[in-house]
Amino acid sequence: MYHILIRLTTGFYFFSYHMEHIKDGISGRELFQSREGLTYKDFLTLPGYIDFVPDEVSLQTKISKNIQIHIPVISSPMDTVTEHKMAIGLALIGGIGIIHSNNTIEDQAREVERVKRFENGFIHDPILLSPENTILDILTVKGKFGFSGIPITEDGTMKTRLVGIVTNRDIDFEKDKKKKIKDVMSTQLITAEQGVSLAKANDILKDSKKGKLPIVDKNGLLVSLMCRSDLIKNKEYPLSSKDNSKSLLAGAAVSTHPGDRDRVEALVEKGVDLLVIDSAQGYSSYQLEFIKTLKKKYPAIDIMAGNIVTSQQALALIEAGADSLRIGMGPGSICITQDTMACGRAQASAVYHTALIARKHNVPVIADGGITNIGDITKALAIGAASVMVGSLLAGTQEAPGEYFYENGVRLKRYRGMASLEAMEAGGAKRYFADDQKIRVAQGVSGTVMDKGTIFDFLPYLVQGVKHSFQDMGIKNITKLHEELYSENLRFERRSLAAQVQGGVHNLYSFKKPIIGTE
Repeated sequence: MYHILIRLTTGFYFFSYHMEHIKDGISGRELFQSREGLTYKDFLTLPGYIDFVPDEVSLQTKISKNIQIHIPVISSPMDTVTEHKMAIGLALIGGIGIIHSNNTIEDQAREVERVKRFENGFIHDPILLSPENTILDILTVKGKFGFSGIPITEDGTMKTRLVGIVTNRDIDFEKDKKKKIKDVMSTQLITAEQGVSLAKANDILKDSKKGKLPIVDKNGLLVSLMCRSDLIKNKEYPLSSKDNSKSLLAGAAVSTHPGDRDRVEALVEKGVDLLVIDSAQGYSSYQLEFIKTLKKKYPAIDIMAGNIVTSQQALALIEAGADSLRIGMGPGSICITQDTMACGRAQASAVYHTALIARKHNVPVIADGGITNIGDITKALAIGAASVMVGSLLAGTQEAPGEYFYENGVRLKRYRGMASLEAMEAGGAKRYFADDQKIRVAQGVSGTVMDKGTIFDFLPYLVQGVKHSFQDMGIKNITKLHEELYSENLRFERRSLAAQVQGGVHNLYSFKKPIIGTE
């Protein structure tokens, strides 16, 4: 019960009312009853009551039936966005990266392997060499996996005794790359016995001041390995996305093309956690059958299906066995599907209507495309999305594939749609059922994006902004946000074009954006 005190000329009067009788704005249901397709720019969420600070907000979310991450950000499986560096960085911060499939099966499997090997607590299958290998072999391993601290066993396998270890310090000043490892390796080893607890192993590593701690059995055979760098990362990134064996989570894209059956097998062998069926239009007999096949053969692997934009499509993929739905057809910054194909849907409308159906089956939806700033992330979550999938927002970061170059004094990276002619020529055509067609119709373009620095600075900025958005709405977590959406307590308001102009920067001669990607 709330009270209002009003002073009139004749005295004071008290009025009482129930708060629930006063609701500005409209519900999500009323907002999306419109026959017009809505984008994120077409509406705002109305503010709520604040009684907490932004750091109390939890953005933990389920992106599939069985996978949970700490921040609602997934990188798109595009060849100018996600390879192992992006996937590793995202997983450390609390999201997950989806390795693109515009490459060979071996290349994609290797990218997933790099993510899974990056941080592992106890590494049970470390890379090994023998004393007869050379410094060049060490450099090859470093180039392939990004590290050079390698245990040395008698024959380079786990079946023989541990006899040494090689680190950067052992080879930094060696000019002869053909010199054998037995001539440079360290043989004075500090080890721990099999069965040691993770906490005890951590203590030994700290006290020894060594970079690696081999775990051996009573016969001197190597059982596993621990790395000092892993301890540091565990401390710096407590919210990192990991599987049950402490490896970073990794996703990978696959197509419904028959040849990708072998691709799936190779990815599963490397420990992939999430398979994303990468199709521009996911409501097809090919994808429905592929989902059923995958769920039957690999029941422990979660499947993200899509892309889709309608309730009918969502229900069909869910009934086929999808664990997650990828929503979006044409809203991306480099996508021209809607103009070229005259087919698709405004992204906000697509997210709301598919999420409404998927919620009944406990299947999360992922808003893919149209995310240009902090507010778009919040709006996608507010209308039912469990997470957003982003491409252009992360393209241009240090972790994205490709080299920087300068144009008119601006530092840039190349960014292309997977339906651009360039990407299709490199293999992306299978996503559009066009890999065997003589004439290919582009549904995307190639372009450039500005340098955004490292995601280790950029992404925390975005996440903190989303937490502030949640504070403004008076909501502490995504679960509660969805409860308020469907109970119609979360309120919205349509924005006119004039309101959209007024809501942005205006009437200035010039201004400086606080950070790239937040416009």
